[in-house]
Amino acid sequence: MTWIKPSFLWMMYRCGWGAKAGQETVLAVEVTRNGFEWALRHAVLSSYVRGVHPDRATWQRQVKRAPARVQWDPERDLHLRPLAYRSLQLGLCGEAVRRYADEWTVGISDVTPLAHEVHALVSGDDLDAAARLLPQEHPYPAADELLANLRP
Repeated sequence: MTWIKPSFLWMMYRCGWGAKAGQETVLAVEVTRNGFEWALRHAVLSSYVRGVHPDRATWQRQVKRAPARVQWDPERDLHLRPLAYRSLQLGLCGEAVRRYADEWTVGISDVTPLAHEVHALVSGDDLDAAARLLPQEHPYPAADELLANLRP
C-alpha cells in the first residue's frame, strides 16, 4: 500500500522534515483530479466506525475489496504539534496503485530542500518566514456525496 498525504506539514511530521532514516527524500507528487476522485469514490475508511458501517464484518469485507482507504489524521502546525482538525490520508493498493503510477501522476518534484529550509527557519524560531515558504493548501472542493461514506 502507498499513501497520498495531501498536507505538507503532516508529511513533515511523518518524515521528520526529511531526516528520518529511509525518508530523507521528500517528493511532491501531482495527480489528476479525476484520479484522486476515482480513489475517493472507491475508498473505505481504514478503521471500523459504528454508525458509518452497518457492522464490523461488512466493513472488513469492504476493506478487503477496496483499492483505496481513507484515514483522518490530525493536521500539524509548524512545530508539528497536532491541531484540532484532521487531514485526509489516502491509501492505495492493487488497481489504485497501478492507476496512480500509470495514469494519475502528472508531476513529481523533489521538495527535500524546501523541507530542510522550512525546518531550519522553524528551528531558528522564524515562524513568519517559515509560514511564507509553505505550499499553499486549501480544503479540497469535494462534493458531499464523494466523502459521505468517508467521514468518521
